[in-house]
Amino acid sequence: MEGYEVLKHPKYEVYLDVGGKPRFKLKASNGEIIAVSQVYADKSSCIKGIASIGSHAPNAEIVIEESE
Repeated sequence: MEGYEVLKHPKYEVYLDVGGKPRFKLKASNGEIIAVSQVYADKSSCIKGIASIGSHAPNAEIVIEESE
């Protein structure tokens, strides 16, 4: 639509929660939220959390737990 910015996905969005603490959410290529982080003490810790996901679990195994 004319006059609106085209957003690019996937992306991480850093925001302040209702308590004023930083968190991030990961949006898929279709714009849907697919993950939400824990609460961080400050913005720099939040950014480090984003970096940690990509560097520590790029080939993480998928484990499906069966309900009891």
